[in-house]
Amino acid sequence: MTAKVSAFLHFCRVEKGLAPNSIASYGLDLKKLLAFLGPNAPDADRLRNYVSFLTSDCGLKGRSLARHIVTLRQFCTFLGQEAPDMLAIRDGLALPRQGSALPKYKNRQEVDTLLATPPADQPTGIRDRAMLELVYASGLRVSELVSVRLSDLELGLGIIRVTGKGNKQRLVPMGSSAQRAISTYLEQGRSAILKGRATPYLFVTSRGGRMTRQSFWQIVKKHGKAAGLFHSLSPHVLRHSFATHLVEGGADLRSVQVMLGHADISTTEVYTHVARSRLRSTLDKHHPRA
Repeated sequence: MTAKVSAFLHFCRVEKGLAPNSIASYGLDLKKLLAFLGPNAPDADRLRNYVSFLTSDCGLKGRSLARHIVTLRQFCTFLGQEAPDMLAIRDGLALPRQGSALPKYKNRQEVDTLLATPPADQPTGIRDRAMLELVYASGLRVSELVSVRLSDLELGLGIIRVTGKGNKQRLVPMGSSAQRAISTYLEQGRSAILKGRATPYLFVTSRGGRMTRQSFWQIVKKHGKAAGLFHSLSPHVLRHSFATHLVEGGADLRSVQVMLGHADISTTEVYTHVARSRLRSTLDKHHPRA
């Protein structure tokens, strides 16, 4: 089974073109499965017992449990190419029912405070401001942000080329505030950080390499504390804030879907619930007879 798992991960990398983070998640999930199965091959009973083990012994539920089951279903589909009975086993693995949790986001004043926090007299502060501005202006995922190359930028047009999940590329517009922040970073910050070293990536660290997902998470956390935002702040919250503020401003879902890089518009529809949840306060605030 170890060889089959390796073949499956290779298939996901080469044939499906999945992102490294997705492949790593699959690998961790299947490593846990192999430890549970031991020398046994997967069958319907063993996989049902494994799901029960994840629930009772590991305490997984909701999205975490669903992710593991999705991995199992994908693996069974792969095994089904040689063993068709695995397809029936796959169909028997039902995903847990999940509530429609609203995405966490920050209001416009909180975002403005965060964006103004990085020091403008330090190269790293200029870089941090540019990164935060770009995430809020375009809704990029962290993995997309740190992968942006200089050649992906069209500052004059206010457009950035983004490579998202499944190596799918999309063109995303950005606002003038993000354009100015990136221009300032290119003029005053990037070369000062690199100190003569060369790299094709836009956002760099003091070591001369590209910014990592973990490092940017720490940047958001640091400036969040400085801005007084101690709870529910992460790079993904900025992405949610981007989409939420667009929908609140009247943007159509199809446009938001394209900018976020969602494959299915049903994923984007969660932001309509956010807008609806604010209808009461909007009425109270703006209607003359509220």
